[in-house]
Amino acid sequence: MKYRDLHIQTQRDAPNNARTEGFSFLVRAGYLTRENIPTRLGEHTTSHLQSVASDALQLFSTIGNDKEIFFPIASGEVEVAHCPNCKYTERLELAKFAKSVFSQEEALPLEKIVTPDCNSIEALANFLNISKEQTAKVLMYTRVSDSKFIFVVVRGDMQMSEAKLKAQVGDIRLAMAEEIVRAGAVAGYASAVGLRDALIVVDDLIPQPPNLVAGANEEGYHFLNTNHGRDYSANIVADLAQANKGDPCVNCGNPLSVLTAIILGENEKGGATLRPYTENILLAFAETYHDDKGLTLPHPAAPFDVYLMHVPSKELDTRAKAEEIYNELQNAGISVLFDDRDERAGVKFNDADLIGCPIRVTVGEKGLTEGMVELKPRKDKENRFVKIENVVEEIKVVAKSK
Repeated sequence: MKYRDLHIQTQRDAPNNARTEGFSFLVRAGYLTRENIPTRLGEHTTSHLQSVASDALQLFSTIGNDKEIFFPIASGEVEVAHCPNCKYTERLELAKFAKSVFSQEEALPLEKIVTPDCNSIEALANFLNISKEQTAKVLMYTRVSDSKFIFVVVRGDMQMSEAKLKAQVGDIRLAMAEEIVRAGAVAGYASAVGLRDALIVVDDLIPQPPNLVAGANEEGYHFLNTNHGRDYSANIVADLAQANKGDPCVNCGNPLSVLTAIILGENEKGGATLRPYTENILLAFAETYHDDKGLTLPHPAAPFDVYLMHVPSKELDTRAKAEEIYNELQNAGISVLFDDRDERAGVKFNDADLIGCPIRVTVGEKGLTEGMVELKPRKDKENRFVKIENVVEEIKVVAKSK
C-alpha cells in the first residue's frame, strides 16, 4: 500500500490531550486523530489486527479469565479486581472475595428496641455502640420487567454490587415510596421481617452470622438478633457484596489489587471464539512497543512488515527502482508501506520511526550505484546494505529473527 493512498498525516509534537504515551504516538504516527478516531491507517491496522488477534495478544502482558481479556492502563475505563498471586481476575463489580464470619454465637431471641434518629447504618452502630458487621443493610428496588418489589439485605459493613444483583433478578430501578409502603417496609428502618409480596434477596454471608440488628419496619425502632431462617427466609441467597482493594482473594486469600484496564477481547457466551476489541489492542501495542522516536510494532501486529522509502536524487531515478522493489516484495507475500512522497530524507526517516514497521528499506543514490539498498530493523541501531536481488530473502531472514 502506498503512503499517499492512506493520506497519512504525522505530527512532530505530542497532542495536548494525550492521556498516555502510547496514545500520543498513535496520534503522532497518524493512526488516530486527536479525538481518538481511527484514520485510514488506523482502520487498515485494526482490520489487520482482527485477523491476527489471537497471535497478537501473546506479544504483551494481559490479565483475564475464561470470558474476558484485559490490559491494565491508567486511562482504562474498566475497573478490574486482580490477584497478583494466583492471577484471579474479574471485573470489580462482579469479583468474588473470601468473606469472613465475625461471630459464631448462638441465636438469641428477637427483641424490639427504640432507636431514635437511627436511619443509617453509621448512626445505628454509633447509637448501640456496636460494629457495622453486626447490622443488616437494606436496599429496595423494583424489577423493571414485572414491577416485583425486590428487597435486598447485605451485612452493614459491606456495599452491594448492583451488577451482581442484576445477574440474579434482571434489570431493576430504585423502589418508589408507595411501593415500599405497600410491601410493609419503612425507609430507614426496614427489614425482611414481616414483608408482604416481596422477592427477598440476601448476600450469602447473611445466613451465617447470627443476631444481626435490623429495622423493625417502624420509624424509630430496630430489632436486635434477627436471624435468617428463623425470623424470615430469602427467596434468593447469592454473592451480592462488592469487592474492594485489599479484600482476600476468593481462591488463595492474598489481597486483591484493583486496576483500571481496557478490554481486549471476550469469548462470546463462554465459547472458544474470541471477539477482539481491535482499537484497544492497537492501544495496548502502542503502550507496550515504543521508544523515544515512535512506535516499534512487532510482527504480526504491525500493519506492514516493511516501510519502503526512496530518497529523491537528481542523478538516479530512485523512485522507479523503489517501485520495482515494492512490486517484488508484494509478489513475495510481504506487506509493504511504500513512502512514495518526494520528501526530504530526514522527514521520511522520522515518519518511518513514528509509524513503527518492523523493517525499513531505503532506496537511495549511494546504495543504487553499487546495486544495493539499505535495510534497517526498526529496533536496531545500525543499518546495513544488501544487494537488490537479495532483498526479499534478507527481509525474510530478519523477520524470523525478530
